[in-house]
Amino acid sequence: MMVESRSLVDAARQRIDRARRIVVLTGAGISTESGIPDFRGPRGVWTRNPAAEKQSTIQHYLADAEVRKAAWRSRLDSPAWSAEPNAGHRALVELERRGKLHALVTQNIDELHQRAGQSAALVVEVHGSMRRVMCWQCGVRAPMEDALARVRAGEDDPHCPACGGILKSDTISFGQTLVPETIDRALAAAAEADLMIAVGTTLQVQPVASMVPIAARSGAGIVIVNDQPTAMDALADVVIRAPIGAVLPAICSAGAVAS
Repeated sequence: MMVESRSLVDAARQRIDRARRIVVLTGAGISTESGIPDFRGPRGVWTRNPAAEKQSTIQHYLADAEVRKAAWRSRLDSPAWSAEPNAGHRALVELERRGKLHALVTQNIDELHQRAGQSAALVVEVHGSMRRVMCWQCGVRAPMEDALARVRAGEDDPHCPACGGILKSDTISFGQTLVPETIDRALAAAAEADLMIAVGTTLQVQPVASMVPIAARSGAGIVIVNDQPTAMDALADVVIRAPIGAVLPAICSAGAVAS
């Protein structure tokens, strides 16, 4: 840890040590250290391939079979399938082990939090999971691997085996409505927190970004860990600009010491 960051790390760790109901919000930044690119960053998926954004827009996906075929080819090659949880993910599991984690709300779709050992009951996936597939017509859900096996076997646009409807990743695409119950759960958790930690997110996407001001209005402390400025820095008690995989182990573990 850089010397100039130590006092901030100490301040964040002290707040965690005192907290009893911590709510964490994670964005793409925590998973980039596992080799999963973000979407709009310098090496983001859409930055390198603007046409790929169509695959994440529900209107294009449903209307154009060629878009769906390209999406299925992209899913086969996603780096997320070989990605492993990193030190940041594992550090957040430590908060649960310490009995301090009230909820972990994630904008990510990779399930790396659960794979790191986080209890699924505490994880709120506001944008769904790429490890599941859903039928747009009948709503049935199944493991993504089942559909990918069909693609590997030669199907370029697999449809629902139950009703013949269009299959898509069980994630929230552009133009698709967020699940109200999921958003309600995330915002309610923020109101119940005594400490809010935002990690790897620029806090620009609503309504999830509103978790930070909701927590602040309820009297919670705010800690932000991100490599770039965020829209909510002015509300934070502690803002740390350093690699997430180094910061979170230093602030989350009992008795951790910044190095």
